[in-house]
Amino acid sequence: MSHGQWYPPEWPDRIRALASGELTAVSPKRAATVMLLRDTPDGPAVHMLRRRASMAFAGGAYAYPGGGVDPRDDDHLVRWAGPSLDDWAARLGTGPAEAQAIVCAAVRETYEEAGVLLAGLTPDTVVGDTTGDDWEADRKALVDRDLSFADFLDRRGLVLRSDLLGAWARWITPEFEPRRYDTWFFVAALPEGQRTRNASTEADRTVWIRPAEAAAGYDKGDLLMMPPTVSTLRGLQRYGTAAQALAAAGEQDLTPVLAKARLEGGELVLSWPGHDEFTKHVPTGARGGNTAEGER
Repeated sequence: MSHGQWYPPEWPDRIRALASGELTAVSPKRAATVMLLRDTPDGPAVHMLRRRASMAFAGGAYAYPGGGVDPRDDDHLVRWAGPSLDDWAARLGTGPAEAQAIVCAAVRETYEEAGVLLAGLTPDTVVGDTTGDDWEADRKALVDRDLSFADFLDRRGLVLRSDLLGAWARWITPEFEPRRYDTWFFVAALPEGQRTRNASTEADRTVWIRPAEAAAGYDKGDLLMMPPTVSTLRGLQRYGTAAQALAAAGEQDLTPVLAKARLEGGELVLSWPGHDEFTKHVPTGARGGNTAEGER
């Protein structure tokens, strides 16, 4: 069956090089991404962006707002509301400082790329419209890393609403990739009064789309996506409201998913443990691609 799995043409060569010891795996960088949901008459829709075709990593693929951790968030004092750092550390499988940085990355990247801010003046409120010129200046300073997230919250008198996030999944980029990320996936509901926009220089399109519709687009080969995106979309399909999905986050398995590659009978076999639908069989003499060509 044709589908839209993102599959770089250089993967077979890199897998061979890793197997032969010619390639050394790089350490993954910590990252976070957020599945932002809003309710519609037909069920929840998720906010997705399409990465520009020129991007070195997953160009042309649909994804969620997200990005790398700012190391400053490991040790800066962040104004915080919701579960404690110890609770978040237990959920994410990290230490408290690292948990703070990962949650900060999730909230910051959602603001940087979608213009949505999960923070409020008090632990039980959320900011409203964030589209003014002064907000945009702060957002750009965050993007450029001229302003830390902790300083941004202090400047605005805001507290991070970690209770508005639910940890959903964790995927690690395969060892044969030159750019690797250890990514925590979160779910959140669009706060009342806020609206999304394409604030990312890395995306050329944004959409609100029901998870089932997005997954169907992938199955047909119309929408290009990476395995973690497809897997999380399928997981969201069973929930009738954004609140139900957020409430179910605590039940999700955060065991890291890391792709494995092996040589078997003249083929390269690429698999994601626990996610058989993404298994690929690539003839050792074939070049890959972004579609089903050269694989089965």
